[in-house]
Amino acid sequence: MIYVSTRQASAPVDAAAAIRAGAAPDGGLYMPAALPVLDIEQFDPARPLAQTAADILAPFLAGSPLEGEARAMAADAFNFLLKSVDLGQLSVLELFHGPTGAFKDFGARFLFRCLDRIAGADAPVSVLAATSGDTGGAVGCAAEGRAHARAVILFPKGRISAFQEHQLCCWRAPVRALRVDGDFDACQTLVKQAFADPQLSARHGLTSANSISIGRLLPQVCYWAHAALGHAAQAGQAPGLIIPSGNLGNALAALIARNLGFPVGPVVLATNANATLADWARHGVFEPRASIATLANAMDVGAPSNFERLGALPDRAIHSVASVHDDDIRATIRRWHGETGYIACPHTATGLAAFDRLDADAQKERPWIVAATAHPFKFADAVEPVINAEIAAPDNLAGVLERPVEVTDIRADLTELAAALAH
Repeated sequence: MIYVSTRQASAPVDAAAAIRAGAAPDGGLYMPAALPVLDIEQFDPARPLAQTAADILAPFLAGSPLEGEARAMAADAFNFLLKSVDLGQLSVLELFHGPTGAFKDFGARFLFRCLDRIAGADAPVSVLAATSGDTGGAVGCAAEGRAHARAVILFPKGRISAFQEHQLCCWRAPVRALRVDGDFDACQTLVKQAFADPQLSARHGLTSANSISIGRLLPQVCYWAHAALGHAAQAGQAPGLIIPSGNLGNALAALIARNLGFPVGPVVLATNANATLADWARHGVFEPRASIATLANAMDVGAPSNFERLGALPDRAIHSVASVHDDDIRATIRRWHGETGYIACPHTATGLAAFDRLDADAQKERPWIVAATAHPFKFADAVEPVINAEIAAPDNLAGVLERPVEVTDIRADLTELAAALAH
């Protein structure tokens, strides 16, 4: 399997090199030069996710030092529950039963298992991750205790929930948390500037754990493929997917699953008030802009990096994009809790709101799956007042607040980031 840059100005590489690099040298994002041909009939929806994932990922790793490792890495990374909850009109695919309570656990855990095999004592890796909420927690947890791959996490000051911040800053070495005086886009710009500095990048062995990393993106394909297989087997029809979207990685993974031949029907994106993708869908023009703060803060992205990957897919059709503002998020949380008892985090609520906006015929013509991206306990300060009830901490999050935290404050300045990396 060969990987090429979306900007087509970098040399092709194998899977290990693409994962190790994060972004391509020309500033583009790696994508397979051609998607593998899979025999979808050989995939049994009754098998565990880890087995499905191993069979999907193996051809993506072929011809690299990671060839033959897919089964062991998938078994180790995907060792937690993937749960579907039937709400009558639709199903909610709960992606938050991993150790940090967010869907990012799937990608982060697989990525660090790849990096463990790629790096070594003579070639350590520093994973530089900008986060608008959930990525950093998953990256920190996945990196804790690793021998050859450290994590440096950048997050925007005052833009994430209290629990999210605690979770970003509680992981032991080799993990470091940097609180940036700026928004998520400022954090992401800092990461891109660091990668673009050849001396800084080489000195610290920089790579990415954001969804710009193909090593983060590919494992996300697996749970969409697995869920689609299961729902199609039950309903005899490809389900539609409704995906809360910020940096577009989760949605892109679903589109890749469809391009591989898995039974994925129409894909609907749900965004918050950051309307870059909604405006693109409406007007056909992609205009990145500064992000604005919302209740669904992990999706506070004004310049979705993964957008440029869409052009690499033969089938990139997106059914629609719904922009859901904070008042609608609250109303959706309240309504679905009142009618079904289900408690949604603000991000998941954008997906439920997007379903509500589909016309009645579209809702009824096929099964629909809404991605539940984070456990509502992580956003208790926003959700509890809306439902007038306390949210209990799940077992996978109960111990986080007992951990001590350590954080370093920096300005959105490459010099300050370089100084932090040197420590």
